[in-house]
Amino acid sequence: MSEVIIKTEKLSKSFSVGGKQQHVIKNLDLEIYKGDFTVIMGSSGAGKSTLLYALSGMDKPTLGKITYAGEEITGLNDDRLAIFRRKHCGFVFQQIHLVDSMSIMDNAISAGMLTGQKQKDLKKKALGLFERVGISEDMTRKFPAQLSGGEAQRGAMVRALINDPDVVFADEPTGALNSAGVKAVLDVLTDINNSGQTVLMVTHDVKSARRADRIIYLKDGGVTGELRLGKYVSEDKERHEKIRKFLEEMGW
Repeated sequence: MSEVIIKTEKLSKSFSVGGKQQHVIKNLDLEIYKGDFTVIMGSSGAGKSTLLYALSGMDKPTLGKITYAGEEITGLNDDRLAIFRRKHCGFVFQQIHLVDSMSIMDNAISAGMLTGQKQKDLKKKALGLFERVGISEDMTRKFPAQLSGGEAQRGAMVRALINDPDVVFADEPTGALNSAGVKAVLDVLTDINNSGQTVLMVTHDVKSARRADRIIYLKDGGVTGELRLGKYVSEDKERHEKIRKFLEEMGW
């Protein structure tokens, strides 16, 4: 059995909308395993992003418990949660959120400096990561607006990886990209997962979901099914059909 890295117990999250409580996550029990590439799917409004933000410590649940590597994070204050995220988590979003006035190299280094690393060491590490995601050293001097969507997203991924996170949280990271950009980003996520890092991704895209070891289907704030696929192999022609049938059973 794989090691559990994130666990929820009776997790709930609600928001006040027009004076009424809207329950987005409801009494959810879930385990995320170390080294897995886990994808969360479900229809719009199912609570996918809300769950991702709760699991990463970016948002606090209304009720319930979240443990990370056996340590409860639910009761941490904002400062301690920020330290937790810097140490353990990397984030990739659909909206890239790079600082427009900084080069992509400076974007990456600034994230690392928050953990007290030296700038010289960070630049060396960042150059290795940029090479890994297919961005040349010359390109690292460019600003986000000078890059294609796929290039900027890969730059954002370097920023997410600069602190060697245990878990990379990705919220629709390919949603705004063309097909070439989608493949480049998914290749990087697959590569880092194959190197041992845990990936947890929300997506609506079936082709992106093919990269998962495990798909969790969320409906009305709860898990209604899951599919185990094993490690991604590009030549696996049956993978897409397995996912299609699973989603059909889930009412996708």
